[in-house]
Amino acid sequence: MASDHNFYLIALSIIVAIQASYVGLNLALRISGAFALNRRLLIAASAMTLAVGIWGMHFIGMLSMGMASEVDYLVLPTLLSFLVCVLVTGIAVYLASLRSRQLLVIAAGVMGLGITTMHYVGMIALHSSARLTYDPVYVVVSFVIAVTASGLGLWLAFSAERRPPLFLCATALGCAVSGMHYTAMEGTTFDFSLAAQMSSTSYISSDTLAAIVSVVAFAVSGIFMLALVPKRMTPDTDQANLRNGVDNTDEFNDIGLDDSTATSPATAGAASANLLPIEKNGNRFHIAASDVISVHANAHYTYVFNGRDDLFCPLSITEIFERLPKPAFYRTHRSYIVNMAHVGRIKRSGDAAVAELESPVRRIVPISRARVADLRQKLAAHQSRMHSGIV
Repeated sequence: MASDHNFYLIALSIIVAIQASYVGLNLALRISGAFALNRRLLIAASAMTLAVGIWGMHFIGMLSMGMASEVDYLVLPTLLSFLVCVLVTGIAVYLASLRSRQLLVIAAGVMGLGITTMHYVGMIALHSSARLTYDPVYVVVSFVIAVTASGLGLWLAFSAERRPPLFLCATALGCAVSGMHYTAMEGTTFDFSLAAQMSSTSYISSDTLAAIVSVVAFAVSGIFMLALVPKRMTPDTDQANLRNGVDNTDEFNDIGLDDSTATSPATAGAASANLLPIEKNGNRFHIAASDVISVHANAHYTYVFNGRDDLFCPLSITEIFERLPKPAFYRTHRSYIVNMAHVGRIKRSGDAAVAELESPVRRIVPISRARVADLRQKLAAHQSRMHSGIV
């Protein structure tokens, strides 16, 4: 058993877990509104940030324990525990980002099981120094803590009707990681009687090693945060970008979109028959307007979202909007078009708003603040027509 603990390192381990959870969840919350390569980068960065923080917390937690004998860590189990952590956090983050209650439950189970598995795989690294025995009760309790607290953190971040401050969500998730570790360690017995006598050959103290691990964890979080979180643009900068032909998809402010292009019923009927050309995996085909959930323009590329995949379209977003039937489709932003039939709700987001789309893969679309009121009216009118049987 551990003879004592370094409470400074315990506090440091918890801080590492919370900060990694904060950055990881911050990146994960942006996944649903990202497209193509940026979406994959956000998933990878969120998983890596969480994995480094979770693994670092466990490693620092081990260093905080005063052992009755010198210990040595096997390299293979240590690295394997990290790889397990990256894999399970990536799966959990992706499932949670889809914003489905059923998938959120699965995500909580995957993350809880992954954290627990990572812990016990990492403990194998100590088998060359001591014989370990585990109390089954503490194993079960640690697993329950990991699943429950992970589920709470993910639910608060992704599915709560009114999400609390992200720091509280990160604290819940960080406590899940820390609580699981220290609960499991309480039920672990170390027997050094059969271990070979080792002389201390370490040139780095536990405190120094813990500091190095924590700095690496903070650095990884900072790098991903700076690289992948877009900066808020000022109106002057935005207008300058527009004059230069730069499309800033992260700015929600309206730039004077004109819905006067709404077609007459006859024209709308003809437009609804038009198909949008799309490309996927090098193959070209067409998609009907009724199968389009939303459209997003990213710089010089346009993507059509069918509820599951983002499909490249060679047309500009303006050309697409002219082909789509009105008022079934609405341009919420110069870079976004939504199918009114799939708009679940509109909620405030800073000084603007976002529309949550109902589809197999949940998607959030920004709304220019000058168009929020108009979209609410159009959505109410659309829902009224649907209830009365008028499409």
